[in-house]
Amino acid sequence: MAKTDYQTIDEYHQAFGGETLARMQTVRKIINELVPDATESISYQIPCFKYHGYLIYYCAFPKHISLSHPYSEAFWEHFKADLVGYKTSKSVIQIPMDKPLPEALINKIVAFRKKENETKATSNKK
Repeated sequence: MAKTDYQTIDEYHQAFGGETLARMQTVRKIINELVPDATESISYQIPCFKYHGYLIYYCAFPKHISLSHPYSEAFWEHFKADLVGYKTSKSVIQIPMDKPLPEALINKIVAFRKKENETKATSNKK
């Protein structure tokens, strides 16, 4: 992909079509429904959502959609069983394009991250 200068998530989405675009729109919808106060932005030239800090990023590749954030140890422990079969790294979960989009799992991930950020924000105020 050529160097870009996306300013909005809509601009990022316009670079894609078909199933890739549909999947990204679904991920965005899930995030906005679960965390309506999240702020949308572009960070590292990919969609980013902020809610009491960075909540989650997503981006598209030819063979997968990535959900990313420097996930906590508690996150990995909580989702250990759910993520069996997915390619992961310290900060990325790859969702293959040749499998159904796991909307229930994405919901759980976003809800978990929301709670993590809320807890962190509350403890930082003390």
